[in-house]
Amino acid sequence: MKTLAATRTDGLGGRLLAMVNAKCLADEMGCRFGFTWNRRSIDMQFHSVDPVDKVFAGDFIEKHWLGEKIDTARFAVLDATRFTRSSLVADGRRNGYEGWICNNFRILKSYRQGLFKAMLPAHRSARSRHRTFGTFGFSEPVRATIAAAGKPRFSRPMAALHLRSGDIVHGHYRSELEFCDKVIPAPLAKAIVMKLASRGLATLMIGQDRATLDYLKSETGAFVTDDFGASQFEDETFKAFFEMALMARCRQIHAGSSVFATIASVMGGIRVIRPKAVFGERGTATAILDELKARQSDYHPLEAAFGYQAAFVLTENSIAPARAREILEKAAALDPQNPAYALKLAAGYFRERNYREGEAVLKAFMLKEIDVLVEDSMRILQVLTHPSSRRQMMAGDFELYFAAGKAGHPYAAACSAHILRTAPGRIEDALAMATLSLEAEPTNRLFRDVELAVRTAAAANDSSLLRG
Repeated sequence: MKTLAATRTDGLGGRLLAMVNAKCLADEMGCRFGFTWNRRSIDMQFHSVDPVDKVFAGDFIEKHWLGEKIDTARFAVLDATRFTRSSLVADGRRNGYEGWICNNFRILKSYRQGLFKAMLPAHRSARSRHRTFGTFGFSEPVRATIAAAGKPRFSRPMAALHLRSGDIVHGHYRSELEFCDKVIPAPLAKAIVMKLASRGLATLMIGQDRATLDYLKSETGAFVTDDFGASQFEDETFKAFFEMALMARCRQIHAGSSVFATIASVMGGIRVIRPKAVFGERGTATAILDELKARQSDYHPLEAAFGYQAAFVLTENSIAPARAREILEKAAALDPQNPAYALKLAAGYFRERNYREGEAVLKAFMLKEIDVLVEDSMRILQVLTHPSSRRQMMAGDFELYFAAGKAGHPYAAACSAHILRTAPGRIEDALAMATLSLEAEPTNRLFRDVELAVRTAAAANDSSLLRG
């Protein structure tokens, strides 16, 4: 019997969602379901993952746990390509693998067969995932925690508002603009609470930043999970299950694409409502900017900066360049170490063919980065070309950088060389851009690093051609 294996190594929510999807498919297709999980606690910057026997019951572990790791060479990978039960069976016979790794969060949308086909598109897959989650064998403490969340009485119909922050707002992911839709910016919360109140719904706020939650509670009268007993859980894993189970009891869940909120929706069998569905893109951005205009100082600088970032991402292609620049400059003033703002500001100037100002933005940031981050002076370039399974937020700006580089601006040329280095068939163009930047400033360490990286890639490309 082939195995569908969930093997993610990120946080609790991501692992659980992959497991739900894999088991949902395995049960439908008659395959074995399995999952990997760590034996010991793993501490990460913004969360931790407890050992497998703290989260799951012994019989569930015995039946489904594959260990801490599997030999990935013995498994194929299920991706976003559409498949049917028969095509997967045929693939299994043909390739000889033990099964498939099933970690894609949207994998159920790729499965097409019979009655199941009608259930999976859009939010209807929530029904199937809800039933599957109910088959998970959690440990007794986790079961007791989930049961405890069902005891408090809601005095009014309730909607959950998940205000994720963590590494998306305060960590390195804040430089990767494609993650923007994972989070509802804190400066948008008041508008959502008001909208829910107009519909007769009270709001339960769930989030990671206690100071922000306390402020929003005092401003809006919204509830927090401590009002219903979350403070009794000192253990972060048990508190997470308690809060997800509380969210699952609400009439609605308002959140970004965070897997924490998604698991709560799976537990409750209800869909997650995105801010754009409530206000529209322009309305969402306007609500954020209006709140920051009036109360920016009430928010942590990174929370406020993320609000500006979200407003920019929502409206980048529909507002005047000067307005976009104004939003980005406010974000950069609050979060000056974020390279995404410098890159987008430069691209905005390049779009207007104001190469001198765009070059000045890049130069100021890159020189500062070289001085401060000696061990990682190419971070801005990594952000520029960061690959994404969602969308490449900077890709639409690449031609603008090429034009600025060709116009003789060395920092834009260095960025262009870095972009072209990884583009198929563009290594000669990358060398030309790297040479342009280095000829302008022969002692510039960043330019030397870029040229070395390009020449190394060129040598590797030549070697592969010779081997071919």
